[in-house]
Amino acid sequence: MVPGAPPPATVIADMWRGIGRENPVLVQFLGMCPTMAVTNTLANGIAMGAATTFVLVGSGLFVSLFRKYIAHEVRITSYILIIATFVTLADMILAATFPAISKALGPFMPLIVANCLLLGRAEAFAAKVAVHRAVADGLGMGLGFTLSLSLLSALRETLGHGSLLGHPLFGPRFEPWVFMVMPPGGFFALGVALLALAWIVELRRRRVRAVA
Repeated sequence: MVPGAPPPATVIADMWRGIGRENPVLVQFLGMCPTMAVTNTLANGIAMGAATTFVLVGSGLFVSLFRKYIAHEVRITSYILIIATFVTLADMILAATFPAISKALGPFMPLIVANCLLLGRAEAFAAKVAVHRAVADGLGMGLGFTLSLSLLSALRETLGHGSLLGHPLFGPRFEPWVFMVMPPGGFFALGVALLALAWIVELRRRRVRAVA
């Protein structure tokens, strides 16, 4: 290792990047279409996040594995074909195991192919690193995406239905906030999450300044 050079990237760092400082939803604002559309219940949010994680890990694995054999001129087409293959597998698995959730997600499952997060990670990262780092990056980005969707889904279902994962929370007298399960509710929930994130970041900055 060269003196003064930064330490080599680790699998933990690659994984944590997608969960924390490069979170796809709360930091990079990627995949906003499913984020707004399917987060009306926690089950839908978890299912979409899990499917996207599966596709990220699988496509990252194959892109990294075959990166030296894919011609530069057809790399984007190849990446899309790999992503589409894993999306089809995820859609079939979800339809076979949780048909009700698969039906609720509707066309948004196949549209994972068009999620710029997947093609972006394949082009910017998986195609340039070893297999283990590509898998770690895909898992981290997928977990970050899933956690963000779960957070928004939990808030929207709690206020919009008065339940969580279908279990009532407030009793029969609770009046659901109907707009929370409608498109405006998605933007409201995202705004609340971004405000909370900005507040936490500012608190950390103040603590660092106080220590310094």
